[in-house]
Amino acid sequence: MPTAAGGLPEGSPQRPTTPSAYPAVHDMPPTRATPMLSDADAKKLEDDLIATRNRAAAAAKAAADADKP
Repeated sequence: MPTAAGGLPEGSPQRPTTPSAYPAVHDMPPTRATPMLSDADAKKLEDDLIATRNRAAAAAKAAADADKP
């Protein structure tokens, strides 16, 4: 195709035969194979994380209190 019609100029490099390691900017990721969390699952996960945070804070406070003379 001529350059004036939108073709590549003479001497331009050919496109690589192997795909790039990084996706192009406009490429969308593939759809997920597994569904996202339901509202109930998300709430359960959030509650579990809050409980874990509270246990860790209590353990840290207990350790700090045990270190005090």
